[in-house]
Amino acid sequence: MERYANLIARARAGEPVLIDGATGSECHRRGVENHEHGWSGGAALSHPEIVRSIHNDYLAVGADLIVSNTFATGANILRDVGTDADFETLNRTAVELAVAARDAAGDDGASVVVGAGISNWSFSGHHPTLAQLETDTVRQAEIMRDAGAEFLSLEMMVDLARLEATLNAATSVGLPVWVGFSIGGELGHGPEELTNPIELRDGGALHEGVQLAASYEAVDALCIMHTDVRLVEHCLPVVGKHWGGPLGAYAHAGAIIDGEFTHDGVITPDEYVAYLPAWQAAGATMLGGCCGIGPDHLRKVAQSLLDA
Repeated sequence: MERYANLIARARAGEPVLIDGATGSECHRRGVENHEHGWSGGAALSHPEIVRSIHNDYLAVGADLIVSNTFATGANILRDVGTDADFETLNRTAVELAVAARDAAGDDGASVVVGAGISNWSFSGHHPTLAQLETDTVRQAEIMRDAGAEFLSLEMMVDLARLEATLNAATSVGLPVWVGFSIGGELGHGPEELTNPIELRDGGALHEGVQLAASYEAVDALCIMHTDVRLVEHCLPVVGKHWGGPLGAYAHAGAIIDGEFTHDGVITPDEYVAYLPAWQAAGATMLGGCCGIGPDHLRKVAQSLLDA
């Protein structure tokens, strides 16, 4: 865990940290089938070479951390698509792919930390009970820990009840935890539509979510993620008001193009990095990207951090 200790020490000192970019939307862009209720959750088994190539690309542009492609490998999602028998294999393999990519990078990957993404999202809208969610997440986190993950990244935390169940589970397995909050829907909206107080995507005040996450000793960093680029600068001060630790931002971009929803080609790298100064002014020192933000975007983010 020396790599992680060094990374979080840098973050606590206010040094810039380059988070990686999207994995799920990059899988789709590179040819992985998009399952209606399963996103790219099976990619570690169906297209391991693509998953690893994505990690390699983020390593090549200098990411300080890479996160496994496990946003959509929660037990509830795999049950929805009828592949729950693959739960252990998918979660273990996805983390191992990230670890292997890091280790193969040699000196360039020597300080890179591998995180494991965990979410309680449902593409079908069918959610397990909170007790089942907690049980499932403990099992998932244990698999990820044993596969080599150095921290757990809670992704798209969108309501207070499921946030608490996920935190209870994730903080029980002995790994540090980062929490990512999401505001607004896939198409996003302008800041004029934000409520006061700002609400999480599925309900509950953002500041209440921050206060809840901050109450867990294992939580090391809080982020605004998978949130429209236009909203991030307005959400970060809410987090910073109730949290004195490392603060991150990795936004997404989605749009309807030719009648179809897509993350691909929605925002250019130059357009994306134009938002970074406002995020940094609001206290974010850890920067990266989520859906629709790929290696070309991250290269620009890396350069921006170097130039700052």
